[in-house]
Amino acid sequence: MAVKRVIFIRPGETDWNRQLRWQGWVAIPLNELGRKQAQRLASFMRNIGISALYSSDLRRALETAQLIVEPLDFQPILDERLRERNIGDWQGLTPDEMQNWFPDEYARLMEDPDNFRVPGGESRADVRKRMRAAFDDIIAQAAGETVAIMSHTTAINALLTDLLPGGYRTKTLFSNSSVTTIHLGDDGVWQLVAADDVMHLEGLESKAFPELEDKRK
Repeated sequence: MAVKRVIFIRPGETDWNRQLRWQGWVAIPLNELGRKQAQRLASFMRNIGISALYSSDLRRALETAQLIVEPLDFQPILDERLRERNIGDWQGLTPDEMQNWFPDEYARLMEDPDNFRVPGGESRADVRKRMRAAFDDIIAQAAGETVAIMSHTTAINALLTDLLPGGYRTKTLFSNSSVTTIHLGDDGVWQLVAADDVMHLEGLESKAFPELEDKRK
């Protein structure tokens, strides 16, 4: 049975999220609120019939994925290509610190947000390339109509830019533990069904944080 629906999930909250520190590939655990968000998400996912959960192997993603599959009969499938953008030398910094401590590099990021490669890290284009490769492999090998992918704000946005018709013009500020759903139409084109859905959290706090490219002066 071919995959017709993909549900993208952002991990639960960490302390660095709350401090506006960019995590990149750092192994930051979920905080107490993040675990509660993931538990609410698990209750929601149990009822929508996913056949598999593919996940970034970063700690915050893996912890969220493990909570989601507790009531299910399968384990998450880890794929390092689903990781967040590697921001190299800027990991652990806030956007203000990046701009103040690396003014020349930050200016180049603003001039060419898609192709600028963070010192020691990746460009947004690098992320899009690996995310598309991972997505294509998942669609080719997955069984069942609906699968879930646990990834991160920049990574999901980069992939949606590549997948959706006419390009994905709006960068969504995904909230922690939010779900974003796309559906494959009869014409073979992926369509956005819902973005940044947090109704399953039932009023539990969830914050969204802008991507690096969104902090423009």
